[in-house]
Amino acid sequence: MADLYLKALESERKALWATCRLKGLPRDTPERERIAAIDADIAAHKAKQAGGKPAGAKAPAKSAGAKKGGVGSAR
Repeated sequence: MADLYLKALESERKALWATCRLKGLPRDTPERERIAAIDADIAAHKAKQAGGKPAGAKAPAKSAGAKKGGVGSAR
C-alpha cells in the first residue's frame, strides 16, 4: 500500500525546492527553512517505518542461492 503521508511530504518538498531554485532564494528564507523541516519529517517517518532502526540500516540480505540467476548460479 502506498504511503500517502510520505508522498505528500516529498511532493511538497519538490515543489518548494523548484520555487527556491527558480527564484534563487537564499538559505534563510521561510521556504528553505520549511524544506529543512520536511527533510527532518521524512527522515523521522522512514525511521519509524523501519521499526526504529537508525537511518542507513539495511534489511538482512537473502542468501545467494535463493535468487534465480544470482551470483554463482550456472546459466
